[in-house]
Amino acid sequence: MKRKSRYPTSDSYTAPKSSKSSPFNYTSIALIGGVFVLGIGVGIGFSSTATFSPENVASRDFIDRAAPNPELCVQFGASAMVMDTRVYVTLNPFNVYVSQPNMRPGCVLRSNNWSILEQRKLVTADQVRDCKNRMNTFGYTGSLDGQPDIRCIYQNDGAQNFFLNQPGAGAPPPETNNF
Repeated sequence: MKRKSRYPTSDSYTAPKSSKSSPFNYTSIALIGGVFVLGIGVGIGFSSTATFSPENVASRDFIDRAAPNPELCVQFGASAMVMDTRVYVTLNPFNVYVSQPNMRPGCVLRSNNWSILEQRKLVTADQVRDCKNRMNTFGYTGSLDGQPDIRCIYQNDGAQNFFLNQPGAGAPPPETNNF
């Protein structure tokens, strides 16, 4: 007579059946996770580049397109947001008052591209010499074909860009600061 073993042999062993089976397997979970991540990426990309109204200045592309003479500005300088405001200072009593800013698109030219303004006779040789002596550059608002408002402007190196000092942010290309 054969003796029964308390341990099942390989030919007689079957896995116990689970009473509950999961509706999700690893493939469907990975697929749902991928769609979720893709949706977040598309949403962030769309919201950061979509400009439906002038109040939403969310990207550099929008500022580049709004600049006066956009192709010339991007090629020979940088598009800018120009803010005109006035500051009033009284001495007795001492107070400082600031007017509401007037925002409009503008362009800052690199110093080696001033010849564009000279060729169009928009600045004189004296203005170029004075601006160069102060180590400044030219900026303008309005189309160069019309009546642009051209000014010799000073680059404030004392101001820091606190957006660039964030951990993990890469350094800007060196040519971006050469105006």
